[in-house]
Amino acid sequence: MNKDALFSDGTSSYVIPAEPKENEKVRIRFRTAKDDVDEVRISTKIDGEQKSILMEKSVSGDVFDYYEIEWQLSDEPFSYCFEIRKGEEVCYYNRCGVAGEIVDYYAFVIVPGFSTPEWAKGAVMYQIFVDRFYNGDPSNDVEDWEYIYIGEPCQKVKDWNQLPQSMDVRRFYGGDLRGVLEKLDYLEELGVEVIYFNPLFVSPSNHKYDIQDYDYIDPHYGEVVVDGGQTLPEWAADNIGATKYQNRTGLKANLEASNALFARLVDEMHKRGMRVILDGVFNHCGSFNKWMDRERIYEQQESYAKGAFVSAWSPYRSFFHFFNESDSAWPYNYEYDGWWGHDTLPKLNYEDSPMLEQYIMDVAKKWVSPPYNVDGWRLDVAADLGYSNEYNHMFWKRFRKEVKKARPDALILAEHYGDPAEWLQGDEWDSVMNYDAFMEPVTWFLTGMEKHSDERRTDLWGNADNFVNTMRHYMSTMLTPSLQVAMNELSNHDHSRFLTRTNHIVGRVEQHGSRAAEEGVNPAVMREAVVIQMTWVGAPTIYYGDEVGVCGFTDPDNRRTYPWGREDQMMLGFHKEMIRIHKRQHPLRQGSLRILCWDNNVLAYGRFQGDDQVIVVLNNSKDLKEITVPVWKAEVPMKGRMKRLIYTYEEGYTTDYDEYIVENGEVVLNMGRHSAVVMRTIREI
Repeated sequence: MNKDALFSDGTSSYVIPAEPKENEKVRIRFRTAKDDVDEVRISTKIDGEQKSILMEKSVSGDVFDYYEIEWQLSDEPFSYCFEIRKGEEVCYYNRCGVAGEIVDYYAFVIVPGFSTPEWAKGAVMYQIFVDRFYNGDPSNDVEDWEYIYIGEPCQKVKDWNQLPQSMDVRRFYGGDLRGVLEKLDYLEELGVEVIYFNPLFVSPSNHKYDIQDYDYIDPHYGEVVVDGGQTLPEWAADNIGATKYQNRTGLKANLEASNALFARLVDEMHKRGMRVILDGVFNHCGSFNKWMDRERIYEQQESYAKGAFVSAWSPYRSFFHFFNESDSAWPYNYEYDGWWGHDTLPKLNYEDSPMLEQYIMDVAKKWVSPPYNVDGWRLDVAADLGYSNEYNHMFWKRFRKEVKKARPDALILAEHYGDPAEWLQGDEWDSVMNYDAFMEPVTWFLTGMEKHSDERRTDLWGNADNFVNTMRHYMSTMLTPSLQVAMNELSNHDHSRFLTRTNHIVGRVEQHGSRAAEEGVNPAVMREAVVIQMTWVGAPTIYYGDEVGVCGFTDPDNRRTYPWGREDQMMLGFHKEMIRIHKRQHPLRQGSLRILCWDNNVLAYGRFQGDDQVIVVLNNSKDLKEITVPVWKAEVPMKGRMKRLIYTYEEGYTTDYDEYIVENGEVVLNMGRHSAVVMRTIREI
């Protein structure tokens, strides 16, 4: 039996339709070598017993046979694998490939009624940390001493090119939404299809994961139409006299103008064919939040109800868990639960407050509805929400129903570390920020570095066995519709920049200094990573500045400003070419993935759909290599030609025309040091 020929997956080539409705019939296909096996069966549990049902050979081509079965789905998930027989030889095929026995954990699963938005499948996303992207409106910049945050005054950074400092959360460079609006031409030319914003709602920090008001865009990002009030004197110890900040973030004129600007920005993006994802921080809020008001920002403003910190009779008291509930603990009750013990991040107490749950559901619906029309949510620390796992699942089930009812094609992506399977059963999240099945395996394979640059593992550097096995395992924990919209990042606001990881320096900015993040980096390895990012299953997501060579150790050094006028033009040009290839080559959005061969520092895989095949080959070593790639496994014809789309190597990259010959289903390539090639089949007319 030719086990290398065996193949099936959850894409539209092998499950028809790929996202079936409840109680719909579905056709399931399986591939073998031509005239190679006696029978193929689908194996599944029926009434608790494992049963195997014979499949029929439906198509016989020059190289492969395809077997099919029609299956009547119910409203329950359908799990299955394949049983293949040739004489006395029997094997099974699951999501990790060929197996000697049935392994339920790796079974294929179809969840009737579950689908992810078509626009998000394979979409090119771009993450913007707004304060560091572009300052389009200096009049709304945070001022020196405008308020105190975590015991010290906030600071306006005058020099856009100044590097972040160790305690960076209260330092503001002035990036804003008008700046994004002014750079839409740049983003469109780059090829961006979706913009994911770090939080935009009113908040005292530059990262805004400590939200002050979920109902409004922060006027420091939006519009300050009514200014005035005072910054704090240098002897101030609290924010009671921070009237400038209170006016900017509390006056309805500023808040409504900021929301209107955001609506205009989203509308302009939609006109250009771009989508928008907001960051939803619903596990905790901030101590500045109007429901808590520990900073007494809103206590000074008559139009706001008293916060739970200020008054025992606050309408928001149930939104938080107070350790001391006696009336004598108020006013100014400091004894409340903070996320991971942080008193600046009060944990939201959903279990004791139906009013809070409803409020957040209304927020979730508000922003995906007119006039804002946002296209989806990224959910911060989503598995932490609530005080029990039971409630957490109940909340996200309701969240999905409410959001999808308001906007059926909204995307729901969660931040999650570890196995997300229990939330990815079709009734909670659509997908995740793809750490386990993308960022981490790619980083270990290409650089041998941990994603924070906190560790170096030479045993994982170039270890293709580890890469392949890790990818297969973690990809198998996600349904195919979830994989196709997973956020595939190389860098983001929480981890070191990928380009910095290529220098193999272990540590953080406080140990080595900012400049060490730029020393000894290898752009050729970065280009290899981008090749994988733009050709793997999922939504390739660029962290602003990665495309122009921005470096940085982990937070806060990874939040450097976009270097307008100082871009690495070669890296930018390369990103544009890879994005163009990603968008033009049909199989790269929803096609099948087949890993073709691998060895130390060598990896080759194919993406294929219908009559189109794209082959990717990497040489991550310091040596020249001749690599023979069995492209036939990805349904490339046994004899023919392939066109090179791009070749990236140590000194640069080229898109000059070149061809490779396919003989006996194989292509032989000579690969340079730290190189990668992307090629596609030339169809003979």
